Amino acid sequence: MTCAGCQAKVQGLLARVPEVEKVKIDLEQGTAQIDMRKHIATAELQAALKDHPKYTLTEAGPAAHASLAAPAAAAGEDAPVSWVKTYKPILLVFAYILGGTLLIEDVSGGFLLMRWMAHFMAAFFLVFSFFKLLDLAAFADSYSSYDILAGRWRGWGLIYPFAELGLGILFLTGFAPVVTNAVTLAIMGVSIIGVVRSVVRHQKIRCACLGTVFNLPMSTITIIEDGLMIIMSGFSLVAAFSGF
Repeated sequence: MTCAGCQAKVQGLLARVPEVEKVKIDLEQGTAQIDMRKHIATAELQAALKDHPKYTLTEAGPAAHASLAAPAAAAGEDAPVSWVKTYKPILLVFAYILGGTLLIEDVSGGFLLMRWMAHFMAAFFLVFSFFKLLDLAAFADSYSSYDILAGRWRGWGLIYPFAELGLGILFLTGFAPVVTNAVTLAIMGVSIIGVVRSVVRHQKIRCACLGTVFNLPMSTITIIEDGLMIIMSGFSLVAAFSGF
């Protein structure tokens, strides 16, 4: 493995194996530490990588197991981390977006729900696409580990950040609101399927919502994030057709 994209890809593939609880990839050492609910044969783990022949997996000997376990315990890698500290990056992003869009409403002379939602969604997509585009290839690899479309076609992982960028621009400029909200509803509706599936299966994989800049675990936070965009776009469509 040579990059964060490789690391995310291998981690995601191994995390999909039934009974795997947690996967830790050491990029420098080229090793994987896998926590399992019950023993999984090495051959089954190797089979998870069969479609990607550049990645190979061999079982470490007893000495290697010991050397892996000792540094982890010494460094306190398994020490519990608070919820706030874990999700601090995404909480700050939401706080900035919420605060900024509310300030726009304040200086605009009054709060208008539809205008605020358009600005909120614009900022959401622009900011989130920015982080994904910092390392597009790594994002695509990480995203393909759980998204139902990117898992079948990696190209969707390369396109997705640009789709978010385009939606952000469309919401910001107010171009064709009905079309923009309909496309948002479709894209986020498909995206949330893979997220929900991973959370339900308790897969310990990295969420690619903020690209690969931050190591955010997949959780209900991701469902809320995607669900919020679905609710807002759906409400906007209903409001448009009902003349609200």
